[in-house]
Amino acid sequence: KELCRKDLMAKNMKKKRMQLEKEGRSEEAIGYDFIPTTFLLPKEYSIFVEEFKRVGGIWIMKPIGSAQGKGIFLFTRLNEISEWKTDYKSLRPSQMNSKLVHEDSKEVEAYVVQRYLQFPLLIGGKKFDIRLYALVTSFTPLKVFQYRRGFARFTNSRYSSDPQDIYNGFMHLTNVAIQKTADNYDERTGGKMELQALKLYLMSKFGIERTDSLFWEIQMIILRSLLAVQPVMIHDRHCFELYGYDIIIDQDLKPWLLEVNASPSLTANTREDYLMKTEMLHGMLDIIDMDGLLQGDEEHVSGWDLVYDNGYIEIDPEQCGYISFLGAAVPEAETKI
Repeated sequence: KELCRKDLMAKNMKKKRMQLEKEGRSEEAIGYDFIPTTFLLPKEYSIFVEEFKRVGGIWIMKPIGSAQGKGIFLFTRLNEISEWKTDYKSLRPSQMNSKLVHEDSKEVEAYVVQRYLQFPLLIGGKKFDIRLYALVTSFTPLKVFQYRRGFARFTNSRYSSDPQDIYNGFMHLTNVAIQKTADNYDERTGGKMELQALKLYLMSKFGIERTDSLFWEIQMIILRSLLAVQPVMIHDRHCFELYGYDIIIDQDLKPWLLEVNASPSLTANTREDYLMKTEMLHGMLDIIDMDGLLQGDEEHVSGWDLVYDNGYIEIDPEQCGYISFLGAAVPEAETKI
């Protein structure tokens, strides 16, 4: 939960950045600027209000432990969340907004509030985010594999940054659970684009070098987030963890971390989605190697690439012309062991 609960993830990233700044490693600290300005409500309500009055704009509220877009909403005025107080005890039941309270509890539900990324990169006028997969086989020492494939999830409606449109979830929230309820939902594509197709599109629009750099930055977000929580994770050499990372890119081609899922959805809504996820899982089991078929020093297994093994893994320039395998094709020889 230190990585996958929204409030703890934000806390751990802030803590790591402050630690690096204190140690005088300012360049490394800057690398942790991949989470939008975040506050925990109701605990940090007063601090949030000060920031809101200073910068204004659009903000987004998310329950700390929910998934599939449940309970998420956008707002531009403080009176839309005026029932919040600085702690649980000061909030009377009569003041509670039904959206923000557990049905079986008299306590207000904890949310994170974040500065909304109002100007995302659009394709075809539509907003999208990216789902990626990381496999941690050890936290002590840290050993991370990253899957080459993934997908972009698109909204059904064309995006608008106008504050008057913030209540349209089909325009702002990319979650499949929400988008599939839209009248214009495309069942053929499932509102998704393969990561390799997305990378090729970005290369054609922004150039190979800039796109390669962007995907390396995304890879570093994954690794830095894991390094930030490594000291507080319980190590068990008999366990592994599959994470689903959600990344969004803004109009300046800066990637941002939205959230990390410890139990990423494996439900497929198209045949291509099904094949990608089953191959991803087969490759994951190849790495876990319960049959003892591997030597233990492999860097590429069934579409998974070793990106950190108690230190960053550098790509051999003769093996690949890019600085990250993310979004690359999976060679036929690597589809299975």
